[in-house]
Amino acid sequence: MRTFNVNVNGTTYQVQVEEISGAAPKAAPAPAAAPAAAPAGKGENINAPMPGNILDVRVSNGQAVKSGTILMILEAMKMENEIIAPCDGTVSNLSVQKGSTVSSGQLLCTIA
Repeated sequence: MRTFNVNVNGTTYQVQVEEISGAAPKAAPAPAAAPAAAPAGKGENINAPMPGNILDVRVSNGQAVKSGTILMILEAMKMENEIIAPCDGTVSNLSVQKGSTVSSGQLLCTIA
C-alpha cells in the first residue's frame, strides 16, 4: 500500500492505494456518453453556458434572427443572463421552453 495526500477544493484527504506488481495496467473503462437533450441540427449550436432556469424564450422555430438578437433569458444564481445569437440565420431545433431547467452545455437551439 502506498499513502498519498490529495487536496480537493482546499480540503486535504489521506488516501491509500494498493500497488499491484507483475500485472499490466488495465485501461480505465470509457465513460458513458451523456444523453443528448435533442438531436443537433445543421448550423451553429447554442448551448447553455451554465446550469439554470429558462425565464423567457423570445424566438420560435423558423424565425429569422440577426447576430446579437436575444434568443432567451437564462436565470442562474439569481441573475438573468441573455442568451444572444452569435450569427445571422434561422432558428431551428428549439429544444427548451419557458420554465425549463437546463444543465451546463445543454443544447438550447440551433441557428442555421
